[in-house]
Amino acid sequence: MKAAVVRTNLDVLSVNGNKLHHLRFELAEECADDDEAKLAISELRTGVLKELKMHNSFVQEWGIDPGKEGTINSATVKYTDFLLATASGKVEGVKGLGKLATPFERTKVAAYTLGAMTPCMRLYSFLGKELQAILGPEGNGHPYKNWIDSYSSESFQASALQTEDLLDKLSVSLTGEELDIIEKLYHQALKLEIEFFLAQPIAQTTLAPLTKGHNPEEDRLVIFSDFDLTCTVVDSSAILAEIAIVTAPKSDVVQPETQIVRMSSADLRNTWGLLSGQYTEEYEQCIESIMPSAKVEFNYEALCKALEQLSDFEKRANSRVIDSEVLKGLNLEDVKRAGERLILQDGCTGFFQKIVKNENLNTNVHVLSYCWCGDLIRSAFSSGMLLPCENL
Repeated sequence: MKAAVVRTNLDVLSVNGNKLHHLRFELAEECADDDEAKLAISELRTGVLKELKMHNSFVQEWGIDPGKEGTINSATVKYTDFLLATASGKVEGVKGLGKLATPFERTKVAAYTLGAMTPCMRLYSFLGKELQAILGPEGNGHPYKNWIDSYSSESFQASALQTEDLLDKLSVSLTGEELDIIEKLYHQALKLEIEFFLAQPIAQTTLAPLTKGHNPEEDRLVIFSDFDLTCTVVDSSAILAEIAIVTAPKSDVVQPETQIVRMSSADLRNTWGLLSGQYTEEYEQCIESIMPSAKVEFNYEALCKALEQLSDFEKRANSRVIDSEVLKGLNLEDVKRAGERLILQDGCTGFFQKIVKNENLNTNVHVLSYCWCGDLIRSAFSSGMLLPCENL
Protein backbone atom coordinates (compact mmCIF):
# COMPACT_ATOMS: atom_id res chain seq x y z
CA MET A 1 0.00 0.00 0.00
CA LYS A 2 1.09 3.59 -0.47
CA ALA A 3 1.97 4.13 3.16
CA ALA A 4 1.54 7.91 3.43
CA VAL A 5 -1.93 7.93 1.89
CA VAL A 6 -3.10 4.87 3.79
CA ARG A 7 -1.79 6.17 7.10
CA THR A 8 -3.45 9.53 6.54
CA ASN A 9 -6.83 7.93 5.78
CA LEU A 10 -6.45 5.38 8.54
CA ASP A 11 -5.62 8.11 11.02
CA VAL A 12 -8.51 10.33 9.89
CA LEU A 13 -10.96 7.44 10.05
CA SER A 14 -9.70 6.20 13.40
CA VAL A 15 -9.35 9.55 15.16
CA ASN A 16 -12.51 11.14 13.78
CA GLY A 17 -14.38 7.89 14.17
CA ASN A 18 -13.33 7.56 17.78
CA LYS A 19 -14.29 11.18 18.51
CA LEU A 20 -17.70 10.43 17.08
CA HIS A 21 -17.86 7.17 19.00
CA HIS A 22 -17.16 9.12 22.18
CA LEU A 23 -19.93 11.59 21.29
CA ARG A 24 -22.35 8.78 20.55
CA PHE A 25 -21.46 6.88 23.72
CA GLU A 26 -22.16 10.11 25.59
CA LEU A 27 -25.55 10.37 23.87
CA ALA A 28 -26.27 6.71 24.52
CA GLU A 29 -25.37 7.09 28.19
CA GLU A 30 -27.76 10.04 28.52
CA CYS A 31 -30.52 8.07 26.80
CA ALA A 32 -30.07 4.79 28.69
CA ASP A 33 -32.77 4.34 31.35
CA ASP A 34 -31.05 1.47 33.13
CA ASP A 35 -28.27 2.13 35.71
CA GLU A 36 -26.40 -1.01 34.66
CA ALA A 37 -26.49 0.07 31.02
CA LYS A 38 -25.32 3.58 31.96
CA LEU A 39 -22.34 2.08 33.81
CA ALA A 40 -21.44 -0.17 30.87
CA ILE A 41 -21.61 2.75 28.42
CA SER A 42 -19.50 4.87 30.74
CA GLU A 43 -16.81 2.17 30.75
CA LEU A 44 -16.90 2.05 26.95
CA ARG A 45 -16.49 5.85 26.80
CA THR A 46 -13.39 5.52 28.95
CA GLY A 47 -12.07 2.93 26.51
CA VAL A 48 -12.61 5.32 23.59
CA LEU A 49 -10.64 8.06 25.34
CA LYS A 50 -7.75 5.64 25.79
CA GLU A 51 -8.02 4.71 22.11
CA LEU A 52 -7.82 8.39 21.12
CA LYS A 53 -4.58 8.74 23.08
CA MET A 54 -3.29 5.61 21.40
CA HIS A 55 -4.02 7.06 17.95
CA ASN A 56 -2.23 10.27 18.84
CA SER A 57 0.86 8.14 19.47
CA PHE A 58 0.34 6.47 16.07
CA VAL A 59 0.27 9.89 14.41
CA GLN A 60 3.63 10.73 15.95
CA GLU A 61 5.06 7.30 15.14
CA TRP A 62 4.05 7.54 11.47
CA GLY A 63 5.42 11.08 11.15
CA ILE A 64 2.07 12.63 10.20
CA ASP A 65 1.43 16.30 10.90
CA PRO A 66 -2.16 16.53 12.24
CA GLY A 67 -2.34 20.20 11.19
CA LYS A 68 -1.33 19.49 7.61
CA GLU A 69 -4.02 18.61 5.09
CA GLY A 70 -3.65 15.19 3.51
CA THR A 71 -5.36 13.27 0.73
CA ILE A 72 -8.65 11.97 2.13
CA ASN A 73 -10.57 9.63 -0.15
CA SER A 74 -14.34 9.67 -0.53
CA ALA A 75 -14.81 6.34 1.29
CA THR A 76 -13.28 7.85 4.45
CA VAL A 77 -15.55 10.89 4.21
CA LYS A 78 -18.67 8.78 3.62
CA TYR A 79 -18.04 6.73 6.73
CA THR A 80 -17.26 9.64 9.04
CA ASP A 81 -20.30 11.53 7.67
CA PHE A 82 -22.48 8.50 8.42
CA LEU A 83 -21.22 8.40 12.01
CA LEU A 84 -21.82 12.14 12.40
CA ALA A 85 -25.35 11.90 10.99
CA THR A 86 -26.23 8.99 13.27
CA ALA A 87 -24.77 10.76 16.29
CA SER A 88 -26.97 13.76 15.43
CA GLY A 89 -30.11 11.62 15.40
CA LYS A 90 -30.55 11.54 11.61
CA VAL A 91 -31.61 7.92 11.06
CA GLU A 92 -33.28 6.96 7.79
CA GLY A 93 -36.89 5.84 8.30
CA VAL A 94 -37.17 7.28 11.82
CA LYS A 95 -39.01 10.50 12.59
CA GLY A 96 -38.78 12.57 15.75
CA LEU A 97 -35.66 10.79 17.02
CA GLY A 98 -34.63 13.86 18.99
CA LYS A 99 -37.82 13.83 21.09
CA LEU A 100 -36.96 11.78 24.16
CA ALA A 101 -40.16 12.20 26.16
CA THR A 102 -40.32 8.73 27.71
CA PRO A 103 -37.79 6.25 29.15
CA PHE A 104 -38.64 3.82 26.33
CA GLU A 105 -37.81 6.42 23.68
CA ARG A 106 -34.49 7.12 25.37
CA THR A 107 -33.66 3.41 25.43
CA LYS A 108 -34.56 3.15 21.75
CA VAL A 109 -32.17 5.98 20.82
CA ALA A 110 -29.41 4.35 22.87
CA ALA A 111 -30.02 1.07 21.02
CA TYR A 112 -29.86 2.80 17.61
CA THR A 113 -26.62 4.46 18.66
CA LEU A 114 -25.06 1.15 19.70
CA GLY A 115 -26.40 -0.52 16.55
CA ALA A 116 -24.33 1.79 14.35
CA MET A 117 -21.21 1.46 16.53
CA THR A 118 -21.03 -2.27 17.20
CA PRO A 119 -19.93 -3.39 13.70
CA CYS A 120 -16.92 -1.07 13.87
CA MET A 121 -15.78 -2.71 17.10
CA ARG A 122 -16.35 -6.20 15.76
CA LEU A 123 -14.63 -5.52 12.42
CA TYR A 124 -11.54 -3.98 14.01
CA SER A 125 -11.40 -6.89 16.45
CA PHE A 126 -11.56 -9.31 13.51
CA LEU A 127 -8.95 -7.42 11.50
CA GLY A 128 -6.59 -7.23 14.46
CA LYS A 129 -6.68 -11.01 14.95
CA GLU A 130 -6.41 -11.82 11.23
CA LEU A 131 -3.56 -9.39 10.59
CA GLN A 132 -1.75 -10.52 13.72
CA ALA A 133 -1.79 -14.09 12.37
CA ILE A 134 -0.38 -12.88 9.02
CA LEU A 135 2.22 -10.66 10.72
CA GLY A 136 3.61 -13.48 12.84
CA PRO A 137 6.40 -13.27 15.41
CA GLU A 138 8.83 -11.73 12.92
CA GLY A 139 6.86 -8.52 12.39
CA ASN A 140 8.77 -6.31 14.80
CA GLY A 141 9.76 -3.91 12.03
CA HIS A 142 6.30 -3.64 10.49
CA PRO A 143 5.05 -0.01 10.36
CA TYR A 144 1.57 -1.01 11.56
CA LYS A 145 2.69 -3.42 14.29
CA ASN A 146 1.50 -1.30 17.23
CA TRP A 147 -1.85 -0.68 15.51
CA ILE A 148 -2.28 -4.42 14.89
CA ASP A 149 -1.18 -5.31 18.43
CA SER A 150 -3.72 -2.88 19.89
CA TYR A 151 -6.70 -4.21 17.96
CA SER A 152 -5.75 -7.86 18.41
CA SER A 153 -5.32 -7.46 22.17
CA GLU A 154 -7.55 -9.28 24.65
CA SER A 155 -8.71 -5.95 26.09
CA PHE A 156 -10.06 -4.77 22.73
CA GLN A 157 -11.69 -8.17 22.11
CA ALA A 158 -13.40 -7.75 25.50
CA SER A 159 -14.60 -4.23 24.58
CA ALA A 160 -16.12 -5.51 21.32
CA LEU A 161 -17.95 -8.26 23.19
CA GLN A 162 -19.13 -5.80 25.85
CA THR A 163 -20.59 -3.53 23.15
CA GLU A 164 -22.47 -6.46 21.58
CA ASP A 165 -23.81 -7.58 24.96
CA LEU A 166 -25.00 -4.04 25.69
CA LEU A 167 -26.72 -3.81 22.30
CA ASP A 168 -28.56 -7.05 23.04
CA LYS A 169 -29.68 -5.70 26.42
CA LEU A 170 -30.96 -2.42 24.98
CA SER A 171 -32.81 -4.23 22.18
CA VAL A 172 -34.90 -6.53 24.38
CA SER A 173 -37.93 -4.22 24.55
CA LEU A 174 -37.88 -3.09 20.90
CA THR A 175 -40.45 -3.98 18.26
CA GLY A 176 -39.69 -5.96 15.13
CA GLU A 177 -39.72 -2.77 13.05
CA GLU A 178 -37.26 -1.07 15.41
CA LEU A 179 -34.97 -4.10 15.31
CA ASP A 180 -35.04 -3.89 11.51
CA ILE A 181 -33.77 -0.29 11.77
CA ILE A 182 -30.89 -1.42 13.99
CA GLU A 183 -30.07 -4.15 11.48
CA LYS A 184 -29.96 -1.59 8.65
CA LEU A 185 -27.69 0.70 10.69
CA TYR A 186 -25.41 -2.23 11.45
CA HIS A 187 -25.19 -3.30 7.79
CA GLN A 188 -24.61 0.25 6.57
CA ALA A 189 -21.82 0.85 9.08
CA LEU A 190 -20.09 -2.42 8.19
CA LYS A 191 -20.47 -1.75 4.47
CA LEU A 192 -18.89 1.69 4.79
CA GLU A 193 -16.04 0.31 6.90
CA ILE A 194 -15.22 -2.36 4.31
CA GLU A 195 -15.44 0.19 1.49
CA PHE A 196 -12.92 2.32 3.38
CA PHE A 197 -10.36 -0.49 3.53
CA LEU A 198 -10.97 -1.53 -0.08
CA ALA A 199 -10.53 2.08 -1.27
CA GLN A 200 -6.94 2.31 -0.09
CA PRO A 201 -4.37 2.38 -2.94
CA ILE A 202 -2.38 -0.83 -3.38
CA ALA A 203 1.15 -0.64 -4.75
CA GLN A 204 1.92 -4.36 -4.42
CA THR A 205 0.15 -7.71 -4.17
CA THR A 206 -1.57 -7.78 -0.79
CA LEU A 207 -3.47 -10.45 1.12
CA ALA A 208 -6.39 -8.72 2.87
CA PRO A 209 -8.98 -10.60 5.00
CA LEU A 210 -11.90 -8.65 3.50
CA THR A 211 -14.11 -8.83 0.43
CA LYS A 212 -16.44 -6.17 -0.89
CA GLY A 213 -20.21 -6.48 -0.62
CA HIS A 214 -22.22 -7.90 -3.51
CA ASN A 215 -23.90 -5.25 -5.68
CA PRO A 216 -26.20 -7.04 -8.20
CA GLU A 217 -26.26 -4.00 -10.48
CA GLU A 218 -22.48 -4.06 -10.92
CA ASP A 219 -21.33 -7.50 -9.80
CA ARG A 220 -22.17 -11.04 -10.89
CA LEU A 221 -22.20 -13.68 -8.19
CA VAL A 222 -20.46 -16.76 -9.60
CA ILE A 223 -21.27 -20.03 -7.84
CA PHE A 224 -19.22 -23.18 -8.43
CA SER A 225 -20.67 -26.48 -7.26
CA ASP A 226 -19.44 -30.05 -7.53
CA PHE A 227 -22.05 -32.41 -8.97
CA ASP A 228 -21.21 -36.02 -8.15
CA LEU A 229 -21.89 -36.95 -4.52
CA THR A 230 -22.31 -33.25 -3.67
CA CYS A 231 -25.53 -32.54 -5.54
CA THR A 232 -26.23 -36.21 -6.28
CA VAL A 233 -26.67 -39.21 -4.01
CA VAL A 234 -24.81 -41.51 -6.42
CA ASP A 235 -21.82 -41.24 -8.77
CA SER A 236 -23.23 -40.10 -12.13
CA SER A 237 -20.37 -41.60 -14.15
CA ALA A 238 -21.47 -45.03 -12.95
CA ILE A 239 -24.97 -44.26 -14.29
CA LEU A 240 -23.57 -43.54 -17.75
CA ALA A 241 -21.58 -46.75 -17.67
CA GLU A 242 -24.67 -48.74 -16.66
CA ILE A 243 -26.69 -47.21 -19.51
CA ALA A 244 -23.89 -48.16 -21.91
CA ILE A 245 -23.75 -51.74 -20.57
CA VAL A 246 -27.53 -52.29 -20.64
CA THR A 247 -27.97 -50.88 -24.15
CA ALA A 248 -24.84 -52.53 -25.60
CA PRO A 249 -25.32 -55.43 -28.05
CA LYS A 250 -24.87 -59.03 -26.90
CA SER A 251 -21.65 -60.67 -28.00
CA ASP A 252 -23.48 -62.98 -30.40
CA VAL A 253 -25.47 -60.22 -32.16
CA VAL A 254 -24.19 -59.01 -35.53
CA GLN A 255 -24.32 -55.21 -35.66
CA PRO A 256 -25.57 -53.59 -38.90
CA GLU A 257 -22.96 -51.66 -40.87
CA THR A 258 -25.10 -48.51 -40.60
CA GLN A 259 -24.81 -48.44 -36.78
CA ILE A 260 -21.87 -47.29 -34.68
CA VAL A 261 -19.72 -50.25 -33.78
CA ARG A 262 -19.94 -50.81 -30.04
CA MET A 263 -18.36 -53.17 -27.55
CA SER A 264 -20.45 -56.08 -26.33
CA SER A 265 -22.07 -55.75 -22.91
CA ALA A 266 -19.72 -58.36 -21.40
CA ASP A 267 -16.57 -56.69 -22.75
CA LEU A 268 -17.87 -53.27 -21.75
CA ARG A 269 -18.54 -54.38 -18.15
CA ASN A 270 -15.05 -55.87 -17.85
CA THR A 271 -13.43 -52.75 -19.36
CA TRP A 272 -15.37 -50.44 -17.09
CA GLY A 273 -14.38 -52.49 -14.06
CA LEU A 274 -10.70 -52.15 -14.97
CA LEU A 275 -11.04 -48.40 -15.56
CA SER A 276 -12.86 -47.86 -12.26
CA GLY A 277 -10.30 -49.86 -10.31
CA GLN A 278 -7.40 -48.02 -11.91
CA TYR A 279 -9.05 -44.65 -11.26
CA THR A 280 -9.63 -45.40 -7.56
CA GLU A 281 -6.08 -46.63 -7.02
CA GLU A 282 -4.41 -43.70 -8.80
CA TYR A 283 -6.74 -41.16 -7.16
CA GLU A 284 -5.73 -42.34 -3.70
CA GLN A 285 -2.07 -42.18 -4.72
CA CYS A 286 -2.51 -38.66 -6.09
CA ILE A 287 -4.24 -37.36 -2.95
CA GLU A 288 -1.62 -38.97 -0.74
CA SER A 289 1.18 -37.32 -2.74
CA ILE A 290 -0.26 -33.79 -2.57
CA MET A 291 -1.44 -33.79 1.05
CA PRO A 292 1.10 -32.44 3.57
CA SER A 293 2.34 -34.94 6.13
CA ALA A 294 1.76 -32.51 8.99
CA LYS A 295 -0.22 -29.33 9.73
CA VAL A 296 1.32 -26.44 7.79
CA GLU A 297 0.59 -22.76 7.25
CA PHE A 298 -1.41 -21.72 4.21
CA ASN A 299 0.80 -21.61 1.10
CA TYR A 300 -0.83 -20.30 -2.07
CA GLU A 301 1.92 -21.53 -4.40
CA ALA A 302 1.82 -25.02 -2.89
CA LEU A 303 -1.98 -25.09 -3.28
CA CYS A 304 -1.73 -24.16 -6.98
CA LYS A 305 0.85 -26.88 -7.54
CA ALA A 306 -1.33 -29.47 -5.78
CA LEU A 307 -4.37 -28.52 -7.86
CA GLU A 308 -2.30 -28.79 -11.04
CA GLN A 309 -1.28 -32.32 -10.04
CA LEU A 310 -4.92 -33.24 -9.38
CA SER A 311 -5.97 -31.71 -12.72
CA ASP A 312 -3.28 -33.68 -14.60
CA PHE A 313 -4.47 -36.89 -12.97
CA GLU A 314 -8.09 -36.22 -13.96
CA LYS A 315 -7.05 -35.46 -17.55
CA ARG A 316 -5.18 -38.77 -17.79
CA ALA A 317 -8.14 -40.67 -16.35
CA ASN A 318 -10.56 -38.97 -18.76
CA SER A 319 -8.30 -39.73 -21.71
CA ARG A 320 -8.31 -43.44 -20.81
CA VAL A 321 -12.12 -43.47 -20.81
CA ILE A 322 -12.24 -41.70 -24.17
CA ASP A 323 -9.67 -44.04 -25.71
CA SER A 324 -11.48 -47.12 -24.38
CA GLU A 325 -14.72 -46.07 -26.20
CA VAL A 326 -16.83 -47.52 -23.36
CA LEU A 327 -19.34 -44.66 -23.72
CA LYS A 328 -19.33 -44.66 -27.50
CA GLY A 329 -22.78 -44.66 -29.11
CA LEU A 330 -24.83 -43.75 -26.05
CA ASN A 331 -28.36 -42.61 -26.89
CA LEU A 332 -28.89 -38.98 -25.84
CA GLU A 333 -32.52 -39.57 -24.87
CA ASP A 334 -31.48 -42.40 -22.54
CA VAL A 335 -29.00 -40.07 -20.88
CA LYS A 336 -31.60 -37.32 -20.42
CA ARG A 337 -34.13 -39.76 -18.92
CA ALA A 338 -31.49 -40.96 -16.48
CA GLY A 339 -30.81 -37.36 -15.48
CA GLU A 340 -34.51 -36.73 -14.81
CA ARG A 341 -34.57 -39.71 -12.41
CA LEU A 342 -31.35 -38.75 -10.65
CA ILE A 343 -31.84 -38.35 -6.89
CA LEU A 344 -30.32 -35.17 -5.45
CA GLN A 345 -28.99 -34.66 -1.93
CA ASP A 346 -31.22 -33.19 0.77
CA GLY A 347 -30.90 -29.41 0.72
CA CYS A 348 -29.63 -29.25 -2.86
CA THR A 349 -33.05 -28.48 -4.32
CA GLY A 350 -33.82 -25.75 -1.77
CA PHE A 351 -30.38 -24.13 -2.18
CA PHE A 352 -30.63 -23.70 -5.95
CA GLN A 353 -34.31 -22.71 -5.85
CA LYS A 354 -33.42 -19.85 -3.47
CA ILE A 355 -30.80 -18.67 -5.94
CA VAL A 356 -33.26 -18.70 -8.83
CA LYS A 357 -36.02 -16.94 -6.91
CA ASN A 358 -33.81 -14.24 -5.36
CA GLU A 359 -34.28 -11.16 -7.51
CA ASN A 360 -31.44 -9.35 -5.73
CA LEU A 361 -28.80 -11.71 -7.09
CA ASN A 362 -27.13 -11.52 -10.47
CA THR A 363 -26.00 -15.14 -10.52
CA ASN A 364 -24.01 -17.39 -12.81
CA VAL A 365 -23.84 -21.06 -11.77
CA HIS A 366 -21.11 -23.49 -12.81
CA VAL A 367 -21.59 -27.19 -12.01
CA LEU A 368 -18.42 -29.28 -12.13
CA SER A 369 -18.31 -33.01 -12.82
CA TYR A 370 -16.05 -35.72 -14.22
CA CYS A 371 -18.99 -37.62 -15.73
CA TRP A 372 -18.26 -36.16 -19.23
CA CYS A 373 -21.93 -35.36 -19.84
CA GLY A 374 -23.43 -31.88 -19.60
CA ASP A 375 -26.79 -33.19 -20.87
CA LEU A 376 -27.13 -35.45 -17.84
CA ILE A 377 -26.44 -32.54 -15.49
CA ARG A 378 -28.78 -30.11 -17.28
CA SER A 379 -31.52 -32.75 -17.29
CA ALA A 380 -31.12 -33.37 -13.55
CA PHE A 381 -31.43 -29.68 -12.73
CA SER A 382 -34.11 -28.65 -15.22
CA SER A 383 -36.40 -31.59 -14.34
CA GLY A 384 -36.78 -30.29 -10.80
CA MET A 385 -37.08 -26.66 -12.03
CA LEU A 386 -33.94 -25.87 -10.03
CA LEU A 387 -32.14 -23.89 -12.69
CA PRO A 388 -32.94 -22.93 -16.28
CA CYS A 389 -30.49 -24.63 -18.63
CA GLU A 390 -29.03 -21.30 -19.78
CA ASN A 391 -27.70 -20.76 -16.24
CA LEU A 392 -25.54 -23.90 -16.43
